[in-house]
Amino acid sequence: MDWRYALFAILTLLITAVVGYGAYKTARLLRFWQPQENLLLLPAENALRAVVLVICLLLGRGSGLPPETLGWQFPNAGSQIVTGALAGLAIALTFAGMGRIVTRYSDTRFYRSILELVVPRNRREAGLLPFALLLSVLFEEVLFRSLLIGGLSPLLPTAWLIIGFSAIFGLLHSPQGTWGIVGAGTAGAIFGLMFVWHQSLLTPLVAHFVANGVQIWLASLEFDPSSEA
Repeated sequence: MDWRYALFAILTLLITAVVGYGAYKTARLLRFWQPQENLLLLPAENALRAVVLVICLLLGRGSGLPPETLGWQFPNAGSQIVTGALAGLAIALTFAGMGRIVTRYSDTRFYRSILELVVPRNRREAGLLPFALLLSVLFEEVLFRSLLIGGLSPLLPTAWLIIGFSAIFGLLHSPQGTWGIVGAGTAGAIFGLMFVWHQSLLTPLVAHFVANGVQIWLASLEFDPSSEA
């Protein structure tokens, strides 16, 4: 095994472990802490996410893998964008409907929506939120689809990678309870299949962004912001 690729694989798994530990600590913190600012707009969180994203991109570039393995090519970009947008909309509407059912017929230990923590409360937040959401989605797609599925595909069967890392992706959403884990894990598997099918990061990236954006928009119709600008 080439030393550059070995270093890439080790550091990618190390970053994943650090991200997982951070999600675990966040889940514990949110049990009793209510952030005063929009959860997606916390400056320190976004700065750290941007730094780790740059590290991930550098790792991918230094891995020695071809761009198509990492999904860093965009053939038929227009078609991929449309496909991703439609898939993201379908995912958002499906999960929103399932979330309502789960909320109605289960207790809060099974499902806890944190959407009220990311709904924009004024025009400033509404203007900044798409950029913060894009950063978050780009970071997750580069790490979980590009590096962990595409980057580790020379070592393990792709199906194993999709299943395994989709489960881990779901666990990162543990602040939302069991249903949040199941829903995010399922979405992660769908994004992984899109990545492999199109051999491109563009389709799952668009689908992920649209799905999260629509979910936040639907939540904003339900929650009454505490302030307006």
